[in-house]
Amino acid sequence: MIGIYVRVSTEEQSKKGYSVENQRDECKKKAGTNEVLEYIDKGYSGEFLERPALDKLRKDVKEGIITKVVCYDPDRLSRKLMNALIIDDEFRKRGVEMVYVSGEFAQTPEGQLFYSMRGAISEFEKAKINERMSSGRKRKAREGKVVKNNFIYGYDYDKEKGALFINEAEASTVRLIFDLFTKADSPVKGINGIAKYLTDKGVPTKRGAAVWHRQVVRQILLNETYTGVLYQNKWNTEGMLANKYKTDDKVRMKKRDKKEWIATKVPQIISEEQFQYAQDLIKQSRRRWAKQGMNEYLLSGLVRCGKCNNTMTGVKRKNWGSYNFMYTDRKNYSGAKFSGCGLAVRCDKLDHVVWEEVKRLLDNPEMYQNHKEEKESSFDTERLGVIENEIKKAKNGRKKLMQLFALDDIDTEEIKESIVELKRKEEQLKVELEELKQRINEMKSSETNQAIIQEAVEFYLKNDMSDFTTRKNLIRTLVKEIIVEDKENVYIKFF
Repeated sequence: MIGIYVRVSTEEQSKKGYSVENQRDECKKKAGTNEVLEYIDKGYSGEFLERPALDKLRKDVKEGIITKVVCYDPDRLSRKLMNALIIDDEFRKRGVEMVYVSGEFAQTPEGQLFYSMRGAISEFEKAKINERMSSGRKRKAREGKVVKNNFIYGYDYDKEKGALFINEAEASTVRLIFDLFTKADSPVKGINGIAKYLTDKGVPTKRGAAVWHRQVVRQILLNETYTGVLYQNKWNTEGMLANKYKTDDKVRMKKRDKKEWIATKVPQIISEEQFQYAQDLIKQSRRRWAKQGMNEYLLSGLVRCGKCNNTMTGVKRKNWGSYNFMYTDRKNYSGAKFSGCGLAVRCDKLDHVVWEEVKRLLDNPEMYQNHKEEKESSFDTERLGVIENEIKKAKNGRKKLMQLFALDDIDTEEIKESIVELKRKEEQLKVELEELKQRINEMKSSETNQAIIQEAVEFYLKNDMSDFTTRKNLIRTLVKEIIVEDKENVYIKFF
């Protein structure tokens, strides 16, 4: 049976006349009959071999259904020379006659050379097309134009002008999302709460859907475009076109080096200060908006042990017939990576210390930045030395254990477990060390967030601070983290 293979991409169909109908007619004419099986890949790039019709043709050739294949040109099989040669050779080895409308390619050295030259030229042409398109997009981006419609919520895209314009209805929702996430008087909790709030209010998404998902809200909160700058050429998508033909081993989108990004000015919706504050909150959102327990704690999700780095959660403990509420770093649940060092402090005492410090700063807002830099610099520098010392101890401990392997009558399994434990501890400390160094650098380069301070002061003055929830919301607006070294030494980190 004769099979004809036809492939056309959208670009070729519109610009070069390689229409499906034209190729089909020419192939049938070359075959000399209309009694053929048609294998048509419409809208598929010749850059990749994973194509439905081509896969079916290769399967039918393997099963002996097809004995002759007619194709308009070798570049219909593939734009890449090597792939085209592989397919052609695969078919010929199974005794299939290969016929091309554009020319005869005999099984001679001369025919193979000509075939290779045609394939190489076709591959070169495809590469040049891609290069010209990429260069053209970069040039337009450097000229300040937006080259692609990414359907960013809050904006409309004008293709003719190459620009983004604010969609006021959507932009007001963007501002609402950031306010709900960052304001002390927000009626909802966390990203999930915002998604539910928008769904309940009947606000449509960009695509007109009635339901908001947390990931959509999170993407909006992470999108720096709202501050007035769109970074183009940020992502490397090379090879991703073939993903729609694959079920596994898909190519992932990679972020390019920041030097290659092209910054384009767009209308601003959110202030830089509010955006950066939201990013800080997002980094801590998992513990800040964790599932509500049976009892409420004023500093829930903010307290961390300064010795073992475990988060400290509120617990209710019975002691001599009475109940005490404590913050502890002890993790007893199944699957906990680190059990903690056992540090525990009474809730009422730690709550009082933190609240008094917050009040002191709100009563004297001009002290905020000096206090913040002084406290954080002192603690972070001290902590930096402690971590570096712990890493050295872990390394030395592993070296000593390795030397014990040479001795007899030693439980090697126990030594191995100890080495693995020390290695795990060392890796954990290295991660913490890098985070701490980054935090120190950010603190040195950051400017005072006066807008957040002013909002906190206004909230403090006009609300009843005897209310537990109001007080808790205010603390979470200003306080990033509370580090407890021991019962006497507490460090409060402000935003």
